Amino acid sequence: MFPALETELKQEVGTLPLRELLRNPVLLDQKTCPDPYEDFMYHHLQYYGYFKAQRGSLPNSASHQHVRKNNPRYGLSGSFGEREDVIPDPLQKEKLLWPTCVSSAAHRQIEAVSRDPLMLSSPLKSRQLLHDEFGEVNPCLREPRDLFAFFPSSGPLQAPRWPIECEVIKENLHHIEWVPPQPEYFYQPTGNEKLPEIVGEEKGTVVYQLDSVPTEGSYFTSSRVGGKRGIIREPAVTLQGPEDNTLLFESRFESGNLQKAVRVDTYEYELTLRTDLYTNKHTQWFYFRVQNTRKDTTYRFTIVNLLKPKSLYTVGMKPLMYSQLDANTHNVGWRREGNEIRYYKNNTDDGQQPFYCLTWTIQFPHDQDTCFFAHFYPYTYTDLQCYLLSVANNPVQSQFCKLRTLCRSLAGNTVYLLTITNPSRTPREAAAKKAVVLSARVHPGESNGSWIMKGFLDFILSNSPDAQLLRDIFVFKVVPMLNPDGVIVGNYRCSLAGRDLNRHYKTILKESFPCIWYTRNMVKRLLEEREVLLYCDFHGHSRKNNIFLYGCKNNDRKYWLHERVFPLMLSKNAPDKFSFQSCNFKVQKCKEGTGRVVMWRMGILNSYTMESTFGGSTLGNKRDTHFTIEDLKSLGYHVCDTLLDFCDPDRTKFMQCLAELKELLKQEIHKKFDELGQDMDLEGNWSDISLSDIESSTSGSDSSLSDGLPVHLLSMADEVNQKKKMYKKKKKKPLQTRKQRNEQYQKNNLMRELKLIEDAPSQLRGRDKGTSLDPSKMTSLILTKNREGMQIQKPRFTVSCCPKRSTNSSQEPAPDMKPLWPRNRYPATKRSRATMTVYPSLHIYTYP
Repeated sequence: MFPALETELKQEVGTLPLRELLRNPVLLDQKTCPDPYEDFMYHHLQYYGYFKAQRGSLPNSASHQHVRKNNPRYGLSGSFGEREDVIPDPLQKEKLLWPTCVSSAAHRQIEAVSRDPLMLSSPLKSRQLLHDEFGEVNPCLREPRDLFAFFPSSGPLQAPRWPIECEVIKENLHHIEWVPPQPEYFYQPTGNEKLPEIVGEEKGTVVYQLDSVPTEGSYFTSSRVGGKRGIIREPAVTLQGPEDNTLLFESRFESGNLQKAVRVDTYEYELTLRTDLYTNKHTQWFYFRVQNTRKDTTYRFTIVNLLKPKSLYTVGMKPLMYSQLDANTHNVGWRREGNEIRYYKNNTDDGQQPFYCLTWTIQFPHDQDTCFFAHFYPYTYTDLQCYLLSVANNPVQSQFCKLRTLCRSLAGNTVYLLTITNPSRTPREAAAKKAVVLSARVHPGESNGSWIMKGFLDFILSNSPDAQLLRDIFVFKVVPMLNPDGVIVGNYRCSLAGRDLNRHYKTILKESFPCIWYTRNMVKRLLEEREVLLYCDFHGHSRKNNIFLYGCKNNDRKYWLHERVFPLMLSKNAPDKFSFQSCNFKVQKCKEGTGRVVMWRMGILNSYTMESTFGGSTLGNKRDTHFTIEDLKSLGYHVCDTLLDFCDPDRTKFMQCLAELKELLKQEIHKKFDELGQDMDLEGNWSDISLSDIESSTSGSDSSLSDGLPVHLLSMADEVNQKKKMYKKKKKKPLQTRKQRNEQYQKNNLMRELKLIEDAPSQLRGRDKGTSLDPSKMTSLILTKNREGMQIQKPRFTVSCCPKRSTNSSQEPAPDMKPLWPRNRYPATKRSRATMTVYPSLHIYTYP
């Protein structure tokens, strides 16, 4: 019936027929199957050295030894730990050593074998145990598998996912890294720069236009690799022949964002940038391609829909240009180019927000070249994946750099998390390590953050002694690209939710802002495990030169000014790039949702936003020059160097910086009071002055207010609000304490009294005219005003409930009764006071 099983069982149990054994499983269990509990405990205790007796000394173990010695499936002879001479391969080792697995799952599987004789022919498999080169068992479990598949060692990368509305060309773009041999100085205006008047497509010719671009009012629904389905059309004009010198534009690639190009003259073009997807704003970043160029011809480009009133282009910043022919033939990459650069307000007024224009002229180096223009050095999602692939395939770096998936973005792109640290020798050493959290590209158009991050990773993953020391004492948690969707589609500031992620770190909308939610959650769990020494988010800045930090002032007097020590040290390590004077530590209400403020409120004292300029430096040897890729990467190294200084066990540097900060603060306070024209002695209590009073706001940063809910939830919110209006119910009064109820009761009584008093003078005025006060009318008046059951006890109408008190019309009021108003308000007259008796025991006193 089962020939293979019959042969195997005959070897183990002798000549008993298989048919009889299958009919009587108990007999089979006695002949072949070890007691699972005994087998489990034997190997468990012997492995850890608690049991040293021979196997035969155990009761009922003879059959176990017989089976184990004669069954090649176990690969063991005699006691546990002896290696079999013939072991086919490492994978088979794990199969052969299955009895050493002491997990409950293995125990259950052993019991299943003892119950089911048909399972004897299939050995238990376990890939969780690690083995050394000699085949010995290492009592460590393998690391858990990643939640998502990562890069294969060979083959294509994960293709970026685009919104289904976006058309994407099937070309792979790659730019080489290159450092200019000479400094690239700022443009010096001559005063003769032309301000071209905006013509528009009414008088020009549209040579490039994207129609299927999501704008305000729509929202993200789904994504796919390659974006929009169907045939990719040609949005550019068709050349009429080799003599046609029309430029061919393109931006349907990663990080590209040109929406329209209008030819207004032979060599002059007006360009319109695409806003961030699902919004109508955030136009600053640009990246596009031109083809069909002509050498030694002056072209003019004018971007007509920029939104910021201030820009570094007004102080000498130049656009970037990349020539494909130069890269292929001379290994020359991105370089600063352009003349007649002007940044000015658009003269067209359509009643909406004002636009600003950037214009420049350029001469292309070659005929029929392919050139690119960009606001800053591009760094795409594919660039990051290529870099992480090289790290994952590096046998040395992959030992201390673990690549994981933090989450998936809205479009389904992977948000990567790197954990960088050297393996610890003991659990106590591992627990003593502090953590450092770094992130970049929450704003997708600020690619300078990625270049600083790349410089940091290059150094911390190197074999430098300083890098090894940092890995020994820290655990680095790195999120190199927080907003991959925005980077892919060419947004400047927002994600596909149409919102600035750096204003939503307090969000509870995990599905709308997954990258931010999971980052905050990761830091929260990290804080439960260990101290987080530093948090820094890398950004770019479009209105200030140099590199600087925004921090959060500490309110604890014990750590006063400590948050300023790291920036000051960084300015000393990179004096020609980093400006401490540009740093700011004020926490504004509009910045409560930013990463640095939220992390600071979570307990990270040194929480920063690093702002690196799109322009260049105004400091030291690099004064008036643009930053290169190498300059930004070097700052990543300086962050590591400063971290070592900041954590040096010798606190000399730290204390020197702290003393210098106190002196700088004194000077700032003196300067502030001089401006106000006040004198103050700062010797005694100068440290008690609020630092917020002498610091300017961070409004110079590229800030944007939160726009509220993500766009795909706005329509739902409108529906909910309409339903609330339709079915609005009366709000229940909140529960009150006894004190509040008493106060409300006294207030109501007082209001009733005042209203009663207002009515009483009219009756008195009637008496002045010769009319007498009718007691019955007065009684009805009092009882009407006190219909709610209020006790009749008024300062003007004093009621006595004593039955023994006599009724006397000339009786004076009780001495402890004070009138509600002064006595001289109604002067005393010779007229007799009106007295009325409601009941024999009721007396009413009327004051004049």
